[in-house]
Amino acid sequence: MFGCRTRLLFQINLKPNEIMHKIILISFAALPLFCGCASLQRPVADAALGAGGGYLGDKLSGGNPAAIAGGAAGGVLLSEGVQAWKSHEQRQAYTNGYTLGRSDGIKQLYWNLQQQQREGQVPAPVRLYEVTIPEHYEDGVLVQPATRILRIQE
Repeated sequence: MFGCRTRLLFQINLKPNEIMHKIILISFAALPLFCGCASLQRPVADAALGAGGGYLGDKLSGGNPAAIAGGAAGGVLLSEGVQAWKSHEQRQAYTNGYTLGRSDGIKQLYWNLQQQQREGQVPAPVRLYEVTIPEHYEDGVLVQPATRILRIQE
């Protein structure tokens, strides 16, 4: 199998140095698409795809400057399209996560209330205390003695 690939590459009449050169160029062109650093990803991808588009425009048109410029512009537009798609996907994922988090919070509150109501069905011990309030002055007014009942639930 390895021999078939080697024969195929040499049938295209590429020398080993040219093959390695093309592999390196393709690697550098694809590298920005997988770059993890957000601050460098966009400009490096724009430059790489713009250069790749210009290179393709040069090779396919035989050196026509308009085709080279068009290829470079097409590469940059492709890069920006990929970046826009990625940022849209990231915003959508954030929104979905936020919505799911809110819904989980509401569900948790609901189940906590259900649990409290189930626990509340057992009658809690209630004690009634009779308190006598003596005669006293409140804001200059004489308040007569009274009896109040305090309900204490434990």
